[in-house]
Amino acid sequence: MRLPWRRKREKELRGERKEPHGRIPHWVSFFAALGVLAAVGVVVSLFSHYGRQPERMFATTRPGLETGEFVDALAGAVGAPVSTGGRAQLLNNGDTFFPSVIREIGGAKRTVDFMVYIWEPGKATDAVLGALIAAAKRGVQVRLVLDGMGAMKFPDEGLERFKAAGGRVTTFDALTWGKITRFYKRNHRRAVVIDGLVAYTGGEAVSDKWIGNADSPEHWHDSMVRVTGPLAISLQQVFAQLWSGNTGEVLAGPAFFPDSVEAPRPGEAVTRHLNVISSPGNDNHPLRKTFWFSFASARKKLYIASSYFVPDKATRTIVAERARAGVDVRILVPALNRTDAKSIAWAGQGYYDELLSAGVKIYEYQPTMMHAKTVVADGVWSLVGSANMDVRSDELNQENVLGIQDAGFAAQIEQSFLYDLTKSKQINLREWRQRGLWPHIREKGAQLFEEQF
Repeated sequence: MRLPWRRKREKELRGERKEPHGRIPHWVSFFAALGVLAAVGVVVSLFSHYGRQPERMFATTRPGLETGEFVDALAGAVGAPVSTGGRAQLLNNGDTFFPSVIREIGGAKRTVDFMVYIWEPGKATDAVLGALIAAAKRGVQVRLVLDGMGAMKFPDEGLERFKAAGGRVTTFDALTWGKITRFYKRNHRRAVVIDGLVAYTGGEAVSDKWIGNADSPEHWHDSMVRVTGPLAISLQQVFAQLWSGNTGEVLAGPAFFPDSVEAPRPGEAVTRHLNVISSPGNDNHPLRKTFWFSFASARKKLYIASSYFVPDKATRTIVAERARAGVDVRILVPALNRTDAKSIAWAGQGYYDELLSAGVKIYEYQPTMMHAKTVVADGVWSLVGSANMDVRSDELNQENVLGIQDAGFAAQIEQSFLYDLTKSKQINLREWRQRGLWPHIREKGAQLFEEQF
């Protein structure tokens, strides 16, 4: 008979000694550490901008914004061809935009392609969806792109009526198996195109927030641009690219891309323009280069309206540089008590001191939420479209921007911008620096997540 201590000794010699109670084996710790590192790697690769941007941006020369040299240089940098001709007209607020687009849909003969970000139940949806259904019933090809997040509240009953009338619809990155990791990448584009002849882009979408004339806190201030001719063809390309990628159907033929010959229409004659299309995962960053080169080439005045303003380092640097060089730089953003996204506003406010110190003038729009997205520089160059001036628009959203070189259209944008400043409060640097500790803490905290806003 072997004694207990002899049996214990024999097990130790055979390598059968058990780990002390509660101690995790080394091999388990090793694989757990690998799992943590893998998870961190996934988060960094998906959500961090580290390594995705050059250390700085610069240009061999900065041509005047009124020159063909500027447009050609920007076209080469962002990979967008230069087009000429067409007309553009600024439309402010829902009282102007909705009647115009509904009238155009009512007169459509062959095709209507409709793509915006937000769709919510209400009077605006009833009116727009009713026009789309009526067009489909009379034989017009009507296509609708919904976003998986922005159109979550789209009324099911209305969608069924639209389909029953012959309308076709697709949803960009809905929350489904196989697309879960892509859900945070949104289709934020605006492109409403009728017969390939007339089109709209800008900041508005289909919700009762956009009806009215920015006449109450419940009715937002925004702008859309109505374009014709080659400009409308550019927006048709914006729609067609995403539609074909989502459905597999390539849109072709004169029903979508008619000849650019057109009768005179309201608006200003456009000299030259670029159609800048941006998609997630594109390391070319066309929006960042479009904004940066436009700002860098401004010599007299630079007016920026952005509903969600969280500028990256390159943008902050060039805007501050232009202000120090004597350019009249003014930035219009929503007031903190009017914005629908305070965390985004906090992140942007964290850069006020840096910009104000350089001589940039910052204004906060007071009456209601200001949702416009426009740039006008030197009275000749304008940027209009769906993109906000933040990291999400540049790197995570599907976006589209038209760069238009035309003094007449620029005058429309500038006049509207200056009028908005009369309803805004200018931020004073001395007063700004006298705020308490808490605003600084929340701004720094918000900036940690600025890429995901």
